[in-house]
Amino acid sequence: MNRIYSVAEDTRVRSALRSFRHSQPEQFALIINIQQIPAPTFDEAKRAQFVQAQFEEIGLSDVAQDELHNVYARLPGERCEEPPIVVSAHLDTVFPRETDLTVTRNGRYLCGPGIGDNSTGVAGLIWVAQALIRSEISLQRDVWFVANVCEEGLGDLRGMKAVVARFGKNARFIVVEGGLFGQISHQAIGVSRFRIDVNGPGGHSWGSFGTPSAIHLLSRIVTAVDDLKVPASPRTTYNVGTIAGGTSINTIAQSASMQLDLRSESVAVLDKLVQDVQDVVAEAAHHHATEGITLHMETIGQRPAGAIPRENELVSMAVAALTYVGCPKINFMIGSTDANIPLSRGITAVCIGLTESANAHRTDEYIDPIHLPDGLSQLLLLIAAAAKMA
Repeated sequence: MNRIYSVAEDTRVRSALRSFRHSQPEQFALIINIQQIPAPTFDEAKRAQFVQAQFEEIGLSDVAQDELHNVYARLPGERCEEPPIVVSAHLDTVFPRETDLTVTRNGRYLCGPGIGDNSTGVAGLIWVAQALIRSEISLQRDVWFVANVCEEGLGDLRGMKAVVARFGKNARFIVVEGGLFGQISHQAIGVSRFRIDVNGPGGHSWGSFGTPSAIHLLSRIVTAVDDLKVPASPRTTYNVGTIAGGTSINTIAQSASMQLDLRSESVAVLDKLVQDVQDVVAEAAHHHATEGITLHMETIGQRPAGAIPRENELVSMAVAALTYVGCPKINFMIGSTDANIPLSRGITAVCIGLTESANAHRTDEYIDPIHLPDGLSQLLLLIAAAAKMA
């Protein structure tokens, strides 16, 4: 708390914080410019190019992309030998390239696919970095601003895995989301994702009636998963997100598949749930072994769980930063974000948000920018405190 308030009393910092309240039209323009560039997971290159140009334009050092299209930029500190502060926001969205990205204004709300998750987060990196530079705020540690790929869906956090591998266990990580203002995540839920494939002989719906259908069997597997008992605490969930299969209405399906998402706050409970699902699939395979049916369960994603104590210095500073900017209520969120990777390895990390948003992962997503100046202020204060002002 004292370090945040000490930082906030510095005249350079106060100048930077004031700038956030007098530049909202420019903030909105940057958010929309980012949002208008399609960036589905695995296809973030064009948005990465835009962010790289922005990093270069505002005067950051060592701006570059890696082979995944993670974009890196450094704000040099006076003691470059000390472990850095890494501030990241993911580039990708859940929306296909062909999605209509039109942005509309509804009162004070900005509405459009991906406007909050995570165009606002990426814009926040650029805006805060620019404020630190313009206000000539000197820091002891290097601060690396990173716009990373593959946070969403089947990206499996591969962008953040590369970021953590680059900076190592002594770095501190601040993960930025566009929404979620007032929330702090220092605990990561575990996620396991699977594709289950069913294949069989198939045939004509009349002439081959009685031949096992891949779709019918997959449906029974879904029902069996739905019958599994999971605890309310630690919170544990399952979801069949997609199903595909079949050829036509009058064809007994030869193949069918589904994608299954399993989550838990507890590593042990998640492991048990995975085993329960594997048992369901194994039992179905055994029961239909003589009917020409084959089943295959493949892991398609793993987001490891992890946590640091709430008493950790970075968590305490995140709380103090929100308190300073007048956040009326601070919530501690257990989430699945890029912070999963450092947290699962015992590395200090928090995930914070910049403003309020709703309808994430929907085409009618929107942000309420009323808290954006405070969100940017908390991020700048947290960076300055963590990197230690010179």
